[in-house]
Amino acid sequence: MAREKMESRATDERIRFFRFVNRAEPDECWPWLGQINTHGYGCFGGSTTRAHRFAYELLIGAIPVGLTIDHLCRNRNCVNPWHMEPVTNRENVLRGAGRTAVNAKRTHCPKGHPYLGDNLWFDRGSRRCRECNRLAMLSRPARRKP
Repeated sequence: MAREKMESRATDERIRFFRFVNRAEPDECWPWLGQINTHGYGCFGGSTTRAHRFAYELLIGAIPVGLTIDHLCRNRNCVNPWHMEPVTNRENVLRGAGRTAVNAKRTHCPKGHPYLGDNLWFDRGSRRCRECNRLAMLSRPARRKP
């Protein structure tokens, strides 16, 4: 009896979920038609459950511990699980178009010097160019000795 009740509830939840999905072909985005949060992700069953995560777990399986879902289509309100891939948070950020991803893809400083070997140093978590630093120091006026 309890098992039948659980299966019935799961089926009801599945039916309710797909009422908010504009399903198309498997290779197309399935836009979420329900509530969208301020970051552009669909919400299902209250504001705590993200619709794309629910869709992935419903149709593909559990999301491995320590991984997050990356939208391969770059469309945050898409709930097509075949457009998603479980990846580390780092991989997800680096695949994106945000400031962290843009800076990580840079191979040269703004003046064209490579971020490689002895020319590369880190200052408070940021990559710096030794050659640019050396040139900046040379251009500063010499300090007067007291």
